[in-house]
Amino acid sequence: MDEPYRDRDLVVLYDLDNPGGADHAYYRSLADEVRAREIIDLGCGTGLLSRSLATPGRTVIGVEPSRTMLDHARRQPGADSVTWIHGDASAIAPTGTADLAICAGNTIMHISPQELPSALTALAGALRPGGLLSFETRNPAYREWEQWTPEATYGERDTPVGHLREWLQVTDVDGGRVVFDAHNVFPDGTDRVYTSVLFFRSAQQFRHALAAVGFTDVTWYGDWHGGPAAEGSPVLVFRARLA
Repeated sequence: MDEPYRDRDLVVLYDLDNPGGADHAYYRSLADEVRAREIIDLGCGTGLLSRSLATPGRTVIGVEPSRTMLDHARRQPGADSVTWIHGDASAIAPTGTADLAICAGNTIMHISPQELPSALTALAGALRPGGLLSFETRNPAYREWEQWTPEATYGERDTPVGHLREWLQVTDVDGGRVVFDAHNVFPDGTDRVYTSVLFFRSAQQFRHALAAVGFTDVTWYGDWHGGPAAEGSPVLVFRARLA
């Protein structure tokens, strides 16, 4: 399966399309709230959030499976303040010293049901007792994938890599597994089509998965400001503490 973030042109656009907003503010506030001195950022992407977390006296470790994205992250201002690791959750050292682990940008949705237990175990192994894990996921009850049609998502824009025509198209839905194609038509007419797979999980599914690997005090919210989760909440924001 094609990995969309191996395309250098699309990686250049990633931070333009995904600027830091309420989500990044939430994770920075959480890091300050728990006085985190060591943070693991799994699925750090281009490192925009990782670099903003790397304040003086704090260790931030960014882990990313896309080498193209990680190479981009290493070239950005402030990159020297972060330790970058190429790999998935299995690359996280079980030090038991981190105060906080995060999976931002819906990273956890890219992890398959078969891989989720080992990924959560790896994050638990990096945390100290009482350390916190936080992540967000799209709410399956909101059924956002139904909006990913060519008609609803089509757009054109001028970008640093030229004029683009873009749209999304869902190709398969099987339970919580959603497969979709992202079309990117470049000025020369080339349509770079990249396929992504996201796994939608309910709050209860995550609660059971987290408890199974030693997390407790599992809570979730329906927005970035601690509001209650409801069926109409597009996002679910989780916190869990390592027992």
